[in-house]
Amino acid sequence: MKRRVFSLSSLAVCAALAFSTAQAQTKWDLAAAYPSTNFHTENLTQFAKDVDTASGGKLKITVHANAALFKAPEIKRAVQGGQAQAGEILLVNYQNEWQIFGVDGIPFLADSYDSSMKLYKAQKPFLEKKLGEQGMMLLYSVAWPTQGIYTKKVINSAADLKGIKWRAYSPATARIAELVGAQPVTVQAAEFSQALATGVVESTMTSGATGVDSKLYEHMKYYYDTQAWLPKNAVIMNKKAFDALDKPTQDAVMKAAADAETRGWTASKRVNDDTLTKLKAEGVQVLPPSPQLKADMNKVGDTMLKEWLEKAGPDGKALVDAYRK
Repeated sequence: MKRRVFSLSSLAVCAALAFSTAQAQTKWDLAAAYPSTNFHTENLTQFAKDVDTASGGKLKITVHANAALFKAPEIKRAVQGGQAQAGEILLVNYQNEWQIFGVDGIPFLADSYDSSMKLYKAQKPFLEKKLGEQGMMLLYSVAWPTQGIYTKKVINSAADLKGIKWRAYSPATARIAELVGAQPVTVQAAEFSQALATGVVESTMTSGATGVDSKLYEHMKYYYDTQAWLPKNAVIMNKKAFDALDKPTQDAVMKAAADAETRGWTASKRVNDDTLTKLKAEGVQVLPPSPQLKADMNKVGDTMLKEWLEKAGPDGKALVDAYRK
């Protein structure tokens, strides 16, 4: 009888411990728009693992890749509203909401990794303030590889793009299409391959990484390496969800985020080189822009910067001035 009492007592202790552990563990959903094999998503997955390890298993983050939880345009609102505790967004997609989100989509304002990082440092305080006002926090941000033009035909100037069906994924890429006389078509990353296969899209301006992810080489045979800009993804989180964590877990999240940012920029540079090599191996002609095409696109960039500054107001001027110091 005594042995049975001891056994029941032990079971009660184990159950109490299990309940306590379950109560202490927090689970977050992180919404992402890109395939699990994309370097941004791989970085998110490592971030989630780092948080799990550093928090001693107290915070478990599930990464939902390829728009499985929310489509790309829905992610920011989902995080703000608490339907997902965290998410990854492409900042330029939200330029119409607030111009500062789109500064890294202005062609040729920052056209290298070093200049892109300098622009990010100038932009970051504005981002943190705005997201804070919206009940969110910035975890980290990572640039995409440099942007170039994919086409099915040879182009030597902007005039060769007139009337072409141009995939636009942001206000900036839509405006580029308008300025060169192309026909902008809005297509999200998860639907890109189908749009190409059905003729909905004939050209686009994006990175080598997206070109490989979406197998653009199956439909387009020319890539003009204009190195026009390096748009950034930002990983954001719901402020209330963060505030609900204990201090050690908050520290674990922020440390993992800092590591992810450093790792992500390094990966982006590597992916830039690797994907251009992959495109060549798949039969794509990777070419520098002709002097005329480069001059035409620089004019587009000048026009778009002027337009952006007019809309962005004092904050926009302050940001660009800080960048150009």
